[in-house]
Amino acid sequence: MNETFNLDHHILSLLQDEPFFAALSRRINKRSTSHLPTAGVRVNPDTAQFEMLYNPDFFQKLTKGQRKDVLKHEFYHLIFEHVTSRKPEDINPRMWNYATDLAINSHLDDLPEGCLMPGVGHFEDFPKGLSAEHYLSLLLKKQQEQQESGDGDGEGGSGDGLPEDGQFDSHDEWADSTPEGSQAADIAKERIKDFVKKSAEEAMKQGSSGWGSVPSDVRKDIMERLVSRVDWRKALQYFVKTSRRASRSSTVKRVNKRYRYIHPGKKVKRRAKLAVSIDMSGSVCDSMMALFFSELEKLTKLVSITVVPFDTRVEDSLIYEWKQGASHKFQRVMNGGTDFNAPTKWVNDKGFDGHIVLTDMMAPKPVASKCQRMWVTTSDCLRYQHFQTNERIIVVDK
Repeated sequence: MNETFNLDHHILSLLQDEPFFAALSRRINKRSTSHLPTAGVRVNPDTAQFEMLYNPDFFQKLTKGQRKDVLKHEFYHLIFEHVTSRKPEDINPRMWNYATDLAINSHLDDLPEGCLMPGVGHFEDFPKGLSAEHYLSLLLKKQQEQQESGDGDGEGGSGDGLPEDGQFDSHDEWADSTPEGSQAADIAKERIKDFVKKSAEEAMKQGSSGWGSVPSDVRKDIMERLVSRVDWRKALQYFVKTSRRASRSSTVKRVNKRYRYIHPGKKVKRRAKLAVSIDMSGSVCDSMMALFFSELEKLTKLVSITVVPFDTRVEDSLIYEWKQGASHKFQRVMNGGTDFNAPTKWVNDKGFDGHIVLTDMMAPKPVASKCQRMWVTTSDCLRYQHFQTNERIIVVDK
């Protein structure tokens, strides 16, 4: 008699070369069920926990590679927030389900036979690697073309022009478990973001190998979802303002309100010393540097800025203070590797109030900063981030 398939007993071997997915898997409950023909993910309405439902008979028949890709398929639904009501309004749920599966399956190559796949069968004219929203627009366009040609029932007679087979997993409980606008939906969205963030942090501890088979464009998408999308210029200005400190000096021009005419008053002058460390390793593009420099020029009205070029070291002869009203253009004056400890130790020794590091993030985590520190990078660089930090990261792209 064959033993019933238990997914928990196979997870370790299935995901041994997939640290990111393995970390996410540990945060997702797995539950076998005979009520589902294949597999699916949902938010449990009773416990509010994310869980993966699977039919043990379905998994028993799959090869090891297919089991692995089915797992990743379900986890991608969570990562891309398909479960937590990302569906556009007034869209046929079935069409959205197909769009999400096409987006995910583009990145998998060992799914069970007959699964939806761009470039194959009904979707032979669909390219791989698009988002669910992009595939949805292609599906809507295809539906319209079929209706105009009098073939609106498509292959399965459903009226939406979609084939009746090809989906191996169930999406039926997505909307039921997290109704849009409900408190449960809001909690679920934040919880899965936290799960993905912590899983990504665990993966990045192992360097680029920690992502396993996750394609570079998907890594970028994941990391962009984890970074708060704010106007980087406003974020930069806010950081500068919160770095400013008060210095007091005595002056007879201002009356002391408590001891009038006995003691001189105190004149409060807001000032700050801000260090801006520039990574010269070569991975940060010149156009991004130029964009950032143009914004720094405006900030000299608020703070005293010292520019600190670095690679694996800081060269004192290359450091300069950016005077108010002065104009500087970015010049690549060093071209070595990257060591964040070099500028951090230099800044710590000088008593700065704030430290901004413009970098590609591709070096080990540095020592602690004695002042508040913020990291500036691009979305392309962020996907290769080599360390985790609770410090602010802002993305400069345009």
